Amino acid sequence: MTDAGASLFREGLVLLAVVGGPVFAVLFFLGLGLGVFQAATQVNDPAVGFLPRVVAAFAVCGALGGWMVEHLAAFLRAALERMAQGG
Repeated sequence: MTDAGASLFREGLVLLAVVGGPVFAVLFFLGLGLGVFQAATQVNDPAVGFLPRVVAAFAVCGALGGWMVEHLAAFLRAALERMAQGG
């Protein structure tokens, strides 16, 4: 992999962390809270943990979806321009 390719790959991974970070953070803390709730109440129904996570994931994607798409589109545009220029 060339130096330009490695740089582009590194930037893509950073962008993935920035764009996916809010979704993963919300799901992590929600899962932690649900785990404590299930342990305290001894309710071990899988639906108790699944449905809130799905709703939260859709809510975060709905709230931040435009911002995520803007960042991903800007990265794609810049990457295609850099590849067209040869580096």
